[in-house]
Amino acid sequence: MALLARLKQSFGTTFSFFGEAVAELKKVKWPTRKELTSYTLVVLFAVVFVTVYFVVLDLGISNVIRAIFE
Repeated sequence: MALLARLKQSFGTTFSFFGEAVAELKKVKWPTRKELTSYTLVVLFAVVFVTVYFVVLDLGISNVIRAIFE
């Protein structure tokens, strides 16, 4: 009997958690299509910028090390 009671409590807690999660998601202000597009472009630009930055930095460091050891 104790096992059955623990299972009921465990599943009740799980269902309660998901119910509360759904209620919180309904309170969220979701972005509009225009905002989402704008945010996506900003993220893509930032990723490209950081990638180019590290490629240039890596090439520079590689050339310096190559010059030192040659």
